Amino acid sequence: MSQPHEISLQAINLMHKASSLDQQWSPRVVAEMNDYQFKVVRIEGDFIWHSHADTDEAFLVLEGELRIDLAHGSVTVRPGELYVVPKGVEHKTFAEPEAKLMMIEPRGVLNTGNEGGERTAPNDIWI
Repeated sequence: MSQPHEISLQAINLMHKASSLDQQWSPRVVAEMNDYQFKVVRIEGDFIWHSHADTDEAFLVLEGELRIDLAHGSVTVRPGELYVVPKGVEHKTFAEPEAKLMMIEPRGVLNTGNEGGERTAPNDIWI
């Protein structure tokens, strides 16, 4: 496992990392670039409505299908596809069955924005 600021001579296999997660809705960091973190996560079912006032949030689907609900409609993201939710836009993710994703966002961003609650995952945990 590569930690921040270590030079690795090994590529990161995103599917392997995502498949090794032991629980859903718990994003884990696999790499950093400048102040941005690349996180893998497994999700199934509905998340909560939330937004990120200061940053965009990118979702890259590795496996399964992700629906991102927005106030004015929804976007379906399939394997190999990417969608960026602009900063300040309220959104909610949904997957049925389970989907594996990579998220790209600045270090320190909470997965639930300012909403809090039981789905808020701890930050900066590497896998």
